[in-house]
Amino acid sequence: MAEKQNEKTPLVGIIMGSKSDMPVMEGCTAELEALGVPYELVIASAHRTPEKVHEWASTAADRGIKVIIAAAGKAAHLGGVVAAFTPLPVIGVPMKTSDLGGMDSLLSMVQMPSGVPVACVAINGAKNAAIYATQILGATMPEYREVVVQLKKEMAEA
Repeated sequence: MAEKQNEKTPLVGIIMGSKSDMPVMEGCTAELEALGVPYELVIASAHRTPEKVHEWASTAADRGIKVIIAAAGKAAHLGGVVAAFTPLPVIGVPMKTSDLGGMDSLLSMVQMPSGVPVACVAINGAKNAAIYATQILGATMPEYREVVVQLKKEMAEA
């Protein structure tokens, strides 16, 4: 089902509503690679391919995914739809849009109903989504906690 996958069993699932999100989301994949976090990536729209989103999200935990990053623009329902179909934490990345500069995407993600949370980073905040996903992994996986500790040390020394 995944369109792109690392060699190791993926721990982070990345889903994007459109191929046009890829240039921004390369910041996410590059950061995950730098942090040594295996991921899978799929393109599926909550509006154009809802069955694909349902299948991917509802089977993510069974495939070993621990955290999901969902990137979408405009109505940006992807993160919420994914969150409805999985018990895993979902991080939304609102995409900048030509219409409203990404505020439409941001507001769609942060206005989730009670019981269906989606964490949200800044508009086009793909790199932070990768770091946050790694921090979530680090809560139970010491090797990723150490990666984040090292990253923060490097930032402090820069």
